[in-house]
Amino acid sequence: MSAKIVPIIRKEFIHISRDFRTLVIIILLPTFMLFLFGFAINMEIQDIDMIVLDHDKSPTSNELIRAFEGSEFFTVWHFSGPVSQLESFFSKRDARMILIIGPDFSQELYRQHRTNVQVLIDASDPNAAQAIRNYSNVIFQSFNAKKTPPAGFDIEPTIWYNPALKSAYFFVPGLATIILIMISAILTSVAVVREKETGTLEQILVSPIRPFEIIIGKVIPYIFLAFVDLVIILTLANLVFDVPFTGSLVFLLFASLIFIFLALSLGLLISTKAKTQQVAMMIALVATLLPSIMLSGFIFPLSSLPKVLQVISYAVPARYFLVIIRGIMLKGNTFTQLLPEISVLLAMGVGLMMISVKKFKTTLEV
Repeated sequence: MSAKIVPIIRKEFIHISRDFRTLVIIILLPTFMLFLFGFAINMEIQDIDMIVLDHDKSPTSNELIRAFEGSEFFTVWHFSGPVSQLESFFSKRDARMILIIGPDFSQELYRQHRTNVQVLIDASDPNAAQAIRNYSNVIFQSFNAKKTPPAGFDIEPTIWYNPALKSAYFFVPGLATIILIMISAILTSVAVVREKETGTLEQILVSPIRPFEIIIGKVIPYIFLAFVDLVIILTLANLVFDVPFTGSLVFLLFASLIFIFLALSLGLLISTKAKTQQVAMMIALVATLLPSIMLSGFIFPLSSLPKVLQVISYAVPARYFLVIIRGIMLKGNTFTQLLPEISVLLAMGVGLMMISVKKFKTTLEV
């Protein structure tokens, strides 16, 4: 390493240690975001209020009702009034599902091995309605398997990578991606702007050091700090959210280094154009947070987006790192399997760094 870069690295570490805002961003913000979004973003719906109107009142219908009562997802409330009053449970938000069992339920099931029940679901929230429908279908299928004659073969699906279907397994690695790119970009976006505002940029300009050496000296401390954030995130993901880690930790750290380099390069590019630290941080926040959430596959499958947004998503770095971190943590993917995504991130990072150096050089000549 050039002897000219070491003083810049030391200066940056000293400034970070004395800057309370930077320390908050580095330590507290990632932890707060992980806890907030990790617990708040949850597709698993529990304690679903369910109304049951049983016209049959037979041991068979009671068995079906007990199947719902034994589920962790449903809270069953019995109703014996007229059908015309059922709609009021939805309008008052007292129930999200209604099960109506006909008077001939047990007889038809005994004679024909087939019968119908009516299920009403409040679909004002379509995602929740789909989840409720899936939960109830599982209970109905289990009930039917015990009552109908056995088929010629049994279908026993095996779910890989996330057998318990826990939302945390899907969302927490995505949160790590968003936190890393956002924090890294914000930290470096104010690096050059801070020098302008404090008046120390002039001292750097008159020193015998080239623009790329200045940038390297500023990037290296933040690479170290970003790795600290990564360790915090992975530790909390395992200890708090019980997210498994089946792949290679060394490989994940290597891939994360490339992603962090890209995020830091993006932040430096922003810092060369912004006039104040507040503007730089706002630009970094908008450029990383919104695209990473909406256009990366973090929450919504990319295949469900309009074609135009699918094309735009190819320019979002988080799209590629999401595949990498989920693949390593949940599936144990190897370097060869994730080489396309790693190559794209590396190319993006090198390109952004080259542009940052060029823009910084132009700034020096102004």
